Amino acid sequence: MRILLSNDDGYSAPGMETLRRIAAALSDDIYVVAPEKEQSGASRSLTLHDPIRINKYSDREYSVEGTPTDCVMMAMNHLFKDKRPDLILSGVNRGGNLGEDVLYSGTVAAASEGCLLGVRSVALSQCVAPDGATFHWDTAEALAPDIIRKLLDFEWGPDVLINLNFPALPKVQVKGIDVTEQGKRDLSNLSIDDRVDARGREYFWLGYRPSFGDPPKGTDLWSVANGRVSITPLKLNLTKVALADKIKKAFA
Repeated sequence: MRILLSNDDGYSAPGMETLRRIAAALSDDIYVVAPEKEQSGASRSLTLHDPIRINKYSDREYSVEGTPTDCVMMAMNHLFKDKRPDLILSGVNRGGNLGEDVLYSGTVAAASEGCLLGVRSVALSQCVAPDGATFHWDTAEALAPDIIRKLLDFEWGPDVLINLNFPALPKVQVKGIDVTEQGKRDLSNLSIDDRVDARGREYFWLGYRPSFGDPPKGTDLWSVANGRVSITPLKLNLTKVALADKIKKAFA
């Protein structure tokens, strides 16, 4: 099985080292194309107004001066166009990608692009502990290979990717694995930090205070908050078919 690895935290991120070890448990045919620098929150953006430059480390490892979507596009259509992967793994992200995070996430974006190009793709994220600094990378590394093997036994269908989130716990404390729905965060947790630079100009930092709120059981947010791994199949076609059918009648 040929596996392509990417992420949004950057080529040298600790989560990429974890992802390499996860992939090595599945195959010895592994390629890496990841952003040169961190691209968290890039979503599915493309680099259209600047040149894209590629840095080569070996015949199988490259970094791209662009977004996660750029990375997968360049891998599939240029670097390895004659060596298409059987599986794309994106991550392991430094922090969870839960609820609406999937719409902002570069980690999910890389998997989304792989999915659109016809390759089964998985986004992996390791949640951060309440102190905001502790990451149990060993949890994702230990649990992900068996989860991915089992997932590959299923036919996912078109335009579907898998979003995996691992709780902020050591492996021995993980309480189980759930198949979940995408949850909805309390967006009041948005933090806008208003500052003034040395020249007196105002500037801002955007972020979210770490909080799960009170999510319903069955969602990705609930599972991770309760010490469980979340497996969420995401479908890229966003059409609300039932509503579209109703609207058609009004315009018939």
